[in-house]
Amino acid sequence: MRIGNMEVRPGEKKSGFLKVTGCGYELPMTVICGGEGKTVLITAGIHNAEYVGIQAAIELGNELQPEEVKGTVIIIPLVNVSGFLRRTMSMVYEDNKNLNREFPGRANGTVADQICYTITKELFSAADYYIDLHSGDGYEKLHTYAYYVGKSDPQVRETSFQMARRVSAGCLVESQSLAGGAYNYASSIGIPSILLERGGRGMWSKAEVDMDKKDVRRILAYLKILDAGDAEDKPVPKPLLFRETVYENAPVAGCWYPFFEPGEFFSKGDILGEIRDYFGIVIHVCRAKTNGMILYQVSSLAIIKDGPMVAYGVLLQ
Repeated sequence: MRIGNMEVRPGEKKSGFLKVTGCGYELPMTVICGGEGKTVLITAGIHNAEYVGIQAAIELGNELQPEEVKGTVIIIPLVNVSGFLRRTMSMVYEDNKNLNREFPGRANGTVADQICYTITKELFSAADYYIDLHSGDGYEKLHTYAYYVGKSDPQVRETSFQMARRVSAGCLVESQSLAGGAYNYASSIGIPSILLERGGRGMWSKAEVDMDKKDVRRILAYLKILDAGDAEDKPVPKPLLFRETVYENAPVAGCWYPFFEPGEFFSKGDILGEIRDYFGIVIHVCRAKTNGMILYQVSSLAIIKDGPMVAYGVLLQ
C-alpha cells in the first residue's frame, strides 16, 4: 500500500507524515499492514482539544502489530496539528475553520480545505471502513455515544450501525445528514463510518482512553480485521437509539447555567438552562421542545452568541 510518500508492505508497520496538498502541512500517520484484506481508517483530533480520542489513537498506533491484523489499519492520531499546538479548540489556527464543516475540501482552498481534500484524496480513497474519534470540546461536557448515518446506502447504513453497536455506550445517534462531517462525507461515498464521542472539557483519563481502545478493537473484530479471540466482537446490548436530535445555539452571549447533566432525561417544556447577564438577570430561557435526553452541553460559564449551547436526543412521545 502506498499513501503519499509512504509505502508499506505486508507484515510491516511504519510511522511518518502525510503531506497536505498545497500548504506543506503534515499529518502524523501510522500504517499497520497485515497482508491481504480490508482497510480501516482511524482518525482523531479533527477537533484538537478532544484529547481522549487523540491519546487513544496514539496508543493504538503503538500497540497494534502486523501479525494480529488481517488487512490494513491506517491511524491519523492528530488531524488539526496547528490548532493542537495553539489550543484553538475546534478551529484550524491558520483560517479559523472547523474541519468537520469543510469536507470534501478543496485543493486550492485555505489550510482547512486542503487538509480535508488530502484526507478525501489519499485516505478515503484507500479505506473500506472509517472510525473517527471525538470528545466534547474544551468547553463541552457530554454523555458517551456514537453517530452513524441513517440516510446512506442501506448496506453502508447497516454496517455503520453494527459498528456503532460495538461502542460501549448507552445510546446511539442516527444522523439524518450526509453533509459536513468527515464520517458523514465518507458514508456518502460508500464507506461505512462512525463517530465516537467520549470525554470532554479539555481533559482525558486512562479509563476513558482504555474504553476508546476497547471499543475500537471490538469494531475491528466485528470487521474481521482482528480475531474475535483478541477482541470481543459482540454488540453492546440494547442501546437507546435516537433518530432525531435537537441542537440549540445560544441566541445571546452571557453566562450559561444548565439545569440538567448529560445523560439525564427531561420532559417537553422543562427548562434546560438559562443565560444570564453580568448582573445575574435572566436574558434567555432554553426550554425543551420535546421529551429527550441531554447528549452534550456547554460546561463553561461563558457562552457565545450563535455558538453551541445544548444538544439532546428526542424520545418518542
